[in-house]
Amino acid sequence: MQRGRGQDRGRGGGPPRGGFRGGPPGGSSGRGSPAPSTTSYSSRDGAPSDRGGYRGGDRGGFRGGDRGGFRGSDRGGGFRGGPGDRGGFRGGDRGGFRGGERGAYGGRGRGRGSGGVFAPNQPADIDARITDNSQDALIASFRSLRLSDNELPSRPGFGSVGQPIKLRANFFPIKVPKGPLYEYDVALNPAANNRRLKRRIFQLAEETTEWKAAGLTGKVAHDRSAKLISAVKLPQPLEINIAYTDEADNGDEQKKREPKQYLMKIRYIQPIETQGLTNYLEGHPQYRGYDIMPVINALNVILAMHPNRALGGGVMVGRNKFFHPSPMARPVPLGGGLEAWRGFYSSVRPAWKQLMVNVNVCTTAFYTPGNLAERLMEFMNASYGARPAAFVRGVRIRTTHLGYRKTVKTVAKVNARQHKFTAEGLGEVTVEEYFARKYDIVLRYPDLPLIDVGGQKTNYLPAEVCIILENQPFRGKLLDEHTAAMITVACQPPNVNAEAIVNRGLHELGFTQTPPPLNAFGVSIGNEMAVVPGRILPPPAVRYQDGAQSNIDEKASWNLRGLRFAVGALLEKWAVLLIQDGNRRDEFTGPHDPELQRNLAGFSDMCKRSGMSVDPAKPTIVAAQLPPKRPEDPLRKSAIQTISATLRGIKSKPKIVLVILSNGDRHIYSGLKHLCDVYLDVATVCVHAAKFRKDKGQMQYFANVALKFNIKLGGVNHELGEQNMAWLNKEPTMLVGMDVTHPGAGTVRGTPSIAAVVASIDHRMGQYPASLRLQQSKKEMISELQAMMEERLLAFKARNNNTLPTRVLVYRDGVSEGQFAIVLNEEMPQMKAAFARFSTPQKPYNPKLTIVICGKRHHTRFFPTDASHAAGDGNPKPGTVVDRGVTAVYEYDFFLQAHGGLQGTTRPTHYYVVRDEIGIGADQLQGLTNDVSYTFARATKAVSLVSPAYYADLACERGRCYIISLLQGISDSGGTTTSGSGRGEYEDVMKEAKRLWHFDKSPNAVWGTLKDTMFYL
Repeated sequence: MQRGRGQDRGRGGGPPRGGFRGGPPGGSSGRGSPAPSTTSYSSRDGAPSDRGGYRGGDRGGFRGGDRGGFRGSDRGGGFRGGPGDRGGFRGGDRGGFRGGERGAYGGRGRGRGSGGVFAPNQPADIDARITDNSQDALIASFRSLRLSDNELPSRPGFGSVGQPIKLRANFFPIKVPKGPLYEYDVALNPAANNRRLKRRIFQLAEETTEWKAAGLTGKVAHDRSAKLISAVKLPQPLEINIAYTDEADNGDEQKKREPKQYLMKIRYIQPIETQGLTNYLEGHPQYRGYDIMPVINALNVILAMHPNRALGGGVMVGRNKFFHPSPMARPVPLGGGLEAWRGFYSSVRPAWKQLMVNVNVCTTAFYTPGNLAERLMEFMNASYGARPAAFVRGVRIRTTHLGYRKTVKTVAKVNARQHKFTAEGLGEVTVEEYFARKYDIVLRYPDLPLIDVGGQKTNYLPAEVCIILENQPFRGKLLDEHTAAMITVACQPPNVNAEAIVNRGLHELGFTQTPPPLNAFGVSIGNEMAVVPGRILPPPAVRYQDGAQSNIDEKASWNLRGLRFAVGALLEKWAVLLIQDGNRRDEFTGPHDPELQRNLAGFSDMCKRSGMSVDPAKPTIVAAQLPPKRPEDPLRKSAIQTISATLRGIKSKPKIVLVILSNGDRHIYSGLKHLCDVYLDVATVCVHAAKFRKDKGQMQYFANVALKFNIKLGGVNHELGEQNMAWLNKEPTMLVGMDVTHPGAGTVRGTPSIAAVVASIDHRMGQYPASLRLQQSKKEMISELQAMMEERLLAFKARNNNTLPTRVLVYRDGVSEGQFAIVLNEEMPQMKAAFARFSTPQKPYNPKLTIVICGKRHHTRFFPTDASHAAGDGNPKPGTVVDRGVTAVYEYDFFLQAHGGLQGTTRPTHYYVVRDEIGIGADQLQGLTNDVSYTFARATKAVSLVSPAYYADLACERGRCYIISLLQGISDSGGTTTSGSGRGEYEDVMKEAKRLWHFDKSPNAVWGTLKDTMFYL
């Protein structure tokens, strides 16, 4: 997660005098634009924007892997292709920029390829392993299996509803080696602690006569760290002596010093049999719980050996992303000292009767090589508030005056003119004087902060005598400007991405050539994408007031023209806040501006026409003239104090405030949400002045804003048709969404994670109030889930005549495959404990519970084989579902793309059932999930993540606004910091987070009337 500074300790004033109560947080920083939802009054799609934040690595592997991609809640890592679309307000796909790659991997530079069906004229026959009905027999055999409570449920069957289609998937068959494989542990003496050093040691080891004499050349694969896999059994004991020299050392340098000696010990661990994997893939019932990970992990090491070879010129990022400089896909400048590289992801995955390797395009940011001072200034000039330490930390440089290489630790707080030290023969000098007298170098940028390249001790250098070395991924948090540029680079249509995968991708990964050591292991990879069966599910009926239905188009969207909200809310006692922040071109002149009065009248009229009851009394209008931006106030806390004073000056507390923003300053947005949600308990809807007053498309914009007003005031914008609601209304059912968001790069160490639980409260499934909690930093499981579920059940009970749900269907977002068991072992008992709190001696309460994990951070993509089954850009049509061919062998999962993509390559969501007490069949669950994706309140279209999970994600994002300072790497107790460790420091950071969260008022952050609403939309 990323944040800015948030509230000053103790500042922000006490309770209002005469206004409504609550002390303001002295400021805060924000995330993302507050523009209203895309779509509605007309069916034209809005442009996507990212979910904000940076989420990392990639989930990779079969179970676990590193989680990644570019997501809203900072989990580290790089981009994954094109933005697809999650629909709604931000448009952008939840996982971020993952599908397409601009530049087409084919020499087009930044130009975007044209969309279309991939390989339309090539035969596309579904794999024989899927068409022989053997998998149906397997399902039948599952019925006799007895499973314990902590085992995942078996697949109950396959779906059959919908139009059958054929799809290519970015999976390629692997020939499983006969085995056994032999696993070895590698230890170095003395120990080497960083990856760069280990990589160099392994490279030198491969060049030794001992390595060759032991028969290792071309016969082993290793991870350049601690694991080695061999195709043959190696002699024991096996030790290799290495004389270490740095890659940069020339002959003269080597003569000056004795090379450091390392001893590599290669110790036998175990044989890895492959027959068990084969039996698992064949679906033998007794192999259901078999641990296939040792073989999968070994094969991933083998497949990574060629693209990660020492002399291949490639760069491995994380565990399974590979980037090779190529004239077919040159780096694309992002500005601000960075450039985008396009590469490929590879991971071995099991499928029915076939081991597969999943290959996808990926994009990540690299440093632009060159002078560090110049790149640093580019970075600082790219965005207001950009911090130099965020750019330089961890980058490898070469000095121009002495030629040695170092890793930058951080940025000093002094420059070359300020810092003085005693130099031999020169006395006390400044750094500027030292370089002039010692090296005859006149510094061009003496006012830039110095760079610390020391280890335990500081070693200051001017940035301009440092050159950034090539091929270095940027591991920090991207600026918003970088994020926007990454979208344009990463966004490519499906046919362009698929061409890149089967051509450049397979070649760079070494899958087409079967080079060493693949050939030694007997591993080979097919060069044709798997062809799997899919189906296109029909869209649901979407109802409005008086049963009127929307006309859903081929992009799964519709417009509001002539329709009225299913349940219209009452708009009364509202206010308008004008933010005046130096943008005179777009701002209204003040509360009495005639154009503002006309626009507000037009908006009120739109609310009426959309089915809301509007009080004829005009809103109170106030204006806040913000102080200008200042470098010493990067989070604009003084501006938030001005806004606080303005709102507190309103005599009667409004129910909702329309905030007309001057610009897209995210610090103002986040600080405003922090102030109004946590301190003032008043709902807000933000709009941009330029869009609110623009004549073109104004009715559509007003309708979008009305969507948010209605839902925040307790209305229901639209609901599913009676037939689509039949199963949900058969008995009292509560739909639940859960998510956790984590601190990422550039945050204060120990910044807490944020958990959110939302749940429906009535039979319309239209309102989902939320529970929010701070919890231990980077803890994936929800710590206080019992209390949060109790809150949601109490809210349901209050709205349903004291009735509790008899079925609870949970959509849990943000859990990697390696953590499914933890959901069952840690979170499910908390849910059960919450149920037990409502039991009485006369009537125990134990509703049926089904838990479905929603995964967006994966690399599975589908490509229609026939234009008639594809959207206009070559992506699958909305409603495309796949549950055969590339899904789990034994367990209950499916891929669903409910939405219509806006641009790039769409990514389906992977739904995985980990508990099913309700006993929902495949067709029922797939259809229900597709239908509920059309109920997202902030948009008139289907979204790519089922609505309850999407709501939980947005609630987490809102929670980020409250501790934005820590997420931006700024702490009141320790200044700007991302370093240090220790329990005491973590406790101090949690205390600061709780203060920002207003924890003493409510552990939920939001209290009062807001806590029972969808304030987070």
